[in-house]
Amino acid sequence: MTLALEGIRVLDWTIWQQGPIGTALLGDLGAEVIKLEALEGDPGRGLVRLSGMGLAERPNFYIEANNRNKKSLALDLKKPEAREIVHELVKRADVFAQNFRVGVAERLGLDYETLRDHNPRLIYAHATGFGPKGPEAAVAAMDQMGIARSGLMLAVGEPDAPPQQIAGGIADQMSGIMLAWGVLAALVARERHGMGQKVDVSQLGSMALLQGLNLSARLMLGTAIPRVRRSESANPLWNHYRCADGLWLVLGMAQGERHWAAFCRALGAPEIEGLWSGARASAASGDAAATAAVAALDERFASRPRAEWLAQLRAASADFIVAPVNRLEDLPDDPQVRANEYVTEFDHPQHGPTRMVGFPVGLSATPASIRAAAPELGQHTEEVLQELLGYDWERIGHLRARGVI
Repeated sequence: MTLALEGIRVLDWTIWQQGPIGTALLGDLGAEVIKLEALEGDPGRGLVRLSGMGLAERPNFYIEANNRNKKSLALDLKKPEAREIVHELVKRADVFAQNFRVGVAERLGLDYETLRDHNPRLIYAHATGFGPKGPEAAVAAMDQMGIARSGLMLAVGEPDAPPQQIAGGIADQMSGIMLAWGVLAALVARERHGMGQKVDVSQLGSMALLQGLNLSARLMLGTAIPRVRRSESANPLWNHYRCADGLWLVLGMAQGERHWAAFCRALGAPEIEGLWSGARASAASGDAAATAAVAALDERFASRPRAEWLAQLRAASADFIVAPVNRLEDLPDDPQVRANEYVTEFDHPQHGPTRMVGFPVGLSATPASIRAAAPELGQHTEEVLQELLGYDWERIGHLRARGVI
């Protein structure tokens, strides 16, 4: 099988989630990704245990999700010999990625200006919290900072709700996706124009883009799209409702008045049609009518289980835009997730069949794939030194004795 990035070599000096997920996506596309780890390992290796979730006999989901399709080379970059190894690898690499604070790479001689002297065609990707410029360029950041500073914590929930924490490291995930996107753009530019370059991404910039429509409203209208109470939605058909079994469904008909009469009939409740249709004489009457319609739909949907409502509405009209409100626990068994392989199964060498998040982009000729589990710490150290740099066992033994690898 041909892979889109076959023949591309990535040196991955990243930790936690922000950088590692970006390079994992490049690995899914076929790049050879060599993870440069400290001798104590990526701190993510201990995260699950420290969080109290416990590993038991299950895979470390944090490391597996962010480091599949990689090799691990463990070395102490504080030692000059280790940095020399990296410089030699850079000469044979296409991409170097890191997500340390501004100044860390410079102190170790692993910054873009130094590495491009070893390989002018190198693509150098740097992921930060708040961007490479400005007074806080060198300030440390973790995922919560990206969610908070980008405004997302106060963009979700109802108007008077406190800032909402969002699980799953989404600022790290989004900026990692943008890192992979930037690297792909730089590789295309190198192919067409022959030059290497530096790629900068950040949590703040990536999360601003994720909220592009809301931020555009603020920029062009002077105010962001406001948070609205569910019970006071101006469009009853752009809302979510609890069903008799406690499960929720969501309606997404932006042109609510167009569908309202037919929707009420499909619900078997033509008597509520008059609550909202045509109620636009004034903002006050329109808002009151919409609130009454939401209350009526709350009562109607609460009378039957969600599955029955979904089946009834979809059978009534293909124009009714409706979907279940999933829990994260529901996603692996969602029929659309399964059919499109957004979750896929991988034969883990230690744990057997293991389900993992798949690659979300379909490529008909060069499909992405999960081919290897996340490596053990330093699993490929000798392989990389021997096969790529030509080191013999005596030299490798000397480096190990000195604590370089």
